[in-house]
Amino acid sequence: MVTIGIDIGGSTTKIVGFSSDSTHTLIKPLSVRATDPVTSVYGAFGKFINENNLELDDIEKVSTTGVGSKYITKPLYSLPCENVPEFRCIGLGGLYLSGLDEAIVVSMGTGTALVHATRDGKNEYLGGTGVGGGTLVGLSERLIGVGNVEHISALAEKGSLDNIDLRVNDITPGSYGLPSNMTAANFGKVSELATKEDLALGLVNMIYETIGMMAVFNSRMHGTKDVVLTGNLTQLAQAPAVFKTLSDMFNVNFIIPDRAQYSTVIGAALCALT
Repeated sequence: MVTIGIDIGGSTTKIVGFSSDSTHTLIKPLSVRATDPVTSVYGAFGKFINENNLELDDIEKVSTTGVGSKYITKPLYSLPCENVPEFRCIGLGGLYLSGLDEAIVVSMGTGTALVHATRDGKNEYLGGTGVGGGTLVGLSERLIGVGNVEHISALAEKGSLDNIDLRVNDITPGSYGLPSNMTAANFGKVSELATKEDLALGLVNMIYETIGMMAVFNSRMHGTKDVVLTGNLTQLAQAPAVFKTLSDMFNVNFIIPDRAQYSTVIGAALCALT
């Protein structure tokens, strides 16, 4: 038997399964895109059972979460669906993927949410920010005419922050104990010579640094150095380097686990198993 979790976004739905036996083996997650959340759910569900050679009789439980889950008001192919809180899913998924007992789990999607998660099941929503993937796409469309996240990341790989960001060493010969390469102002030194590539990198860096600093403050408040990064924004090529720099500067352990983009939907399936 299989337990299924479904994370329903506005245009993307993610789905994953676990075997319901004592092994709780993870079945490879997948995602589909559609303009309508209900269409997206049925498309994801059909693709998932087909690719994994499952029958409806093999499915024991279904848990749904995400902003589009409220649209699922009827049983899915006669299977009852339990809607579970998204913040609980964020916490459970982050701890499962990282193997930690406690962490600040950051879900970086269209916007960003932060959860303090512990192994005993306490998942405290800490707040969030409207800065996220939606910010990246919207500003990039206006600044450089590129609205595809993968294309923005590809451009950013060829960019430099030298013509974009104001750093500590740009404004003072003495660093006051701060790293000289620390950002003093994102986009605080934009040059007329800045290229599309530079601007793309500046945007990605600004969003990551904003999210990263919120995580640093919350990690200090809760006495943990471990921060688990999840969501689609973890998949950009720039993520490891930016968060490594923040880790070194602020003595925080930023972690991007495998399958980080599927963390919330994995948490949804785990809700049904617990």
